Amino acid sequence: MVRVSILTLAVTAISPVVAFWRMECRGVAGYARIDPLVSPGAVSGHLHAIMGSGGFSESATYADITASDCTSCLVTQDKSSYWHPALYFLDTTTNQYELVEQVGGTLAYYLLNTGNGNTNITAFPENFRMIAGDNGRRSFTAGNVEMADPPKSNWAALNQTSQDKLAQRALGFNCLDYSATPEASLYRHFFPDKDFLDANCPDGIRFELMFPSCWNGVDVDSANHQSHVAYPDLVMTGDCPDDFPVRLPSLFYETIWNTPAYTGRTGQFVISNGDVQGFAYHGDFMTGWDPAFLQEAVDTCTNPSGEISDCAIFDIQTLAEAQACQIAVPENLKSDDVDGPASILPGNIAPYGDYIGATMIPTYNPAFSSQPAVTSGIVAGFGAGSPATTAAAVVSVGVSVGVGAAGAPAAAAVGASQIGTNGINAQVVVNTDAAAAPSPSSSTTTSSSSQVVPSPTPTPSPSPVTHVNVVSTQYITVGNMVTEILWEETTVYVTELPDVTLTTTIMARTAAAADEMPAVKARHAHQHMRRHGRRHEY
Repeated sequence: MVRVSILTLAVTAISPVVAFWRMECRGVAGYARIDPLVSPGAVSGHLHAIMGSGGFSESATYADITASDCTSCLVTQDKSSYWHPALYFLDTTTNQYELVEQVGGTLAYYLLNTGNGNTNITAFPENFRMIAGDNGRRSFTAGNVEMADPPKSNWAALNQTSQDKLAQRALGFNCLDYSATPEASLYRHFFPDKDFLDANCPDGIRFELMFPSCWNGVDVDSANHQSHVAYPDLVMTGDCPDDFPVRLPSLFYETIWNTPAYTGRTGQFVISNGDVQGFAYHGDFMTGWDPAFLQEAVDTCTNPSGEISDCAIFDIQTLAEAQACQIAVPENLKSDDVDGPASILPGNIAPYGDYIGATMIPTYNPAFSSQPAVTSGIVAGFGAGSPATTAAAVVSVGVSVGVGAAGAPAAAAVGASQIGTNGINAQVVVNTDAAAAPSPSSSTTTSSSSQVVPSPTPTPSPSPVTHVNVVSTQYITVGNMVTEILWEETTVYVTELPDVTLTTTIMARTAAAADEMPAVKARHAHQHMRRHGRRHEY
């Protein structure tokens, strides 16, 4: 049994989102290799799904999109352009690509979040443009991509508020199962493989992308379409960097793809830029709002329902009218076989990366925060130079420890090692008390932006003390692979609330596992924002 030191702590809480609206871009204005930001006046390297103004083109300007007589979004005053890569299914039996249906277009959330003690939100100025995500990214470097992020209240203490890390955490792939507790938004930062989707996501996959909401107040664009903006220190919420003092509406894209339509077929999903892992997913935005009108909406459309119908100044068109708005595809792109089946992706893009089949470790565990756990699903990679699957193994055995107030329930011992094709395939058991960790189903949300008001999160001690004692060594043979396992008993002294029951685990790790094991904290996450085909009351 391990005793835990009880120390005094400071508590911080995250304020809820107080207002927002969902811009429903239910129609897709076109699928084409067009990108006036990255490839102005030329053909884009890969295909995009395009929503919004009918005036979108290879060289579109603010004047062009605002002059259009239509938009594929439901609010007629919004002539903005929203675009992102599309999704394809590669049938490995026929080696043919098929465009996956985009269910309900794309929702663009306008979250009215503030920070730095400043309650003002400034509308996008004329000609404002920006990009979120990085088409050139090939890996996740903000931690263990197969593990939930640390609690947001700990990001600063962990030195994890750089713009690069925040940008990586601004991307999510949400597994949809409407019969189960929903996953949190921006929970998984990789695109799961088809086997995982077939087994776990009967209602599809939702791609999620958060845009920067802090502006330098001067430039409406920059050379890379990103340097004039920045993320607040909690991605969606929090404070802006000093050089970016102006708070903009916080833009968040949601797109649901009909992956269940391909259940039972042999193949994999590929994003139209060739990415099979999701790290290079991205989105673009060009404002088409009249700034004065948008400022009025920001100031007055503050109903926490998020429904555009609850904002009296919005003129809302029918779904049929929105879907009728189409962009003009240039003659030189009409030969692209966008829908398929086709033997190549539009632009002759070759897939790259290794498919990732992994069950997420649902709560942050700093002992395994810097390296992925072994899974049996990272297979069938494309191209030379794809990162090989590591042979390191992680095993966890839960041990219930009754520490704390009398009568406090000890955490149940959960999980067990599983033998997989790559050696040991196991889900790490979370070593926090189940009663102290917040349940996703019981979290309180204040709006469909799903910003949770979490329970108080203990502040980690500045220098957590860790003691590791190797108690035995074990060898496990699976096929022609022999795995050496060091059984270690790890004691972690942490800052914690009084009268809290903790659970310590005995970890079995390979020699490649991290040497340091700081305190473990429960993850507080906001829940997902929408479910396809349903109206929500918040």
